[in-house]
Amino acid sequence: LPAGAVSLRLCSTRVTLEGINKPVIDRIIRVDHAGEYGANRIYAGQMAVLGRSSVGPIIQQMWNQEKDHLKKFNELMVAYRVRPTVLLPFWNVAGFVLGAGSALLGKKGAMACTVAVEESISDHYNSQIRTLMEEDPEKYKELLQIIKQFRDDEREHHDIGLEHDAEAAPAYSVLKTAIQLGCKAAIFLSERI
Repeated sequence: LPAGAVSLRLCSTRVTLEGINKPVIDRIIRVDHAGEYGANRIYAGQMAVLGRSSVGPIIQQMWNQEKDHLKKFNELMVAYRVRPTVLLPFWNVAGFVLGAGSALLGKKGAMACTVAVEESISDHYNSQIRTLMEEDPEKYKELLQIIKQFRDDEREHHDIGLEHDAEAAPAYSVLKTAIQLGCKAAIFLSERI
C-alpha cells in the first residue's frame, strides 16, 4: 500500500478507502443499509400478523434473505466507515407498521406490499449499479457484485408476490402507488440524513 493508504478487511478482499468517491459510496451504503433495515421491519410486521398462516413460510423465506442483506450492509458500513441514517428509529416503526398494516389486509395485501417495495428497491439498485459502472467498474467490483445479487433477490421477492395474488389485493394500484411514493421518500431522505 502507498504511504497513508487505509486498508480494511472485507470478506476475502481488501477495501482501500483511498481513491474511492467517498460521498457516492457513503450515500449508496447508507441508503442500502436503511432499505434493508426497513425491509426487515416490514417482514417482521407481516410475520406478526400472518406468521401462522399458509403464507407464513413464504414470508419467512424472504425475510431470511433480507436478514442476510442487512448483515452484509452492517459489515460494509464498518469497512467503508459509513454512518447510518439518523432516521433508523423512524424506519423501525414505519417498516413494522407498513408490514403489519398490509398483512391485516390479508395475504394479498402483504404480497401487494412486497411487490411495491421490492420493485422500488430493485429499480433503486439498478440506478446504483449504473452509477458505480460509470464511476469505475473495476474499483467497485465487489460492491457491484453485492448490489447485483441483492437486486436479483429483490426481483425474486417481487415475482413471489405476484405469484401469490398481489394484484388481487383491495385497491392494488392505489396501494402500490402509495407504498412506492413512500419508498421514494425514504430513499431520498436516507441518502442524505
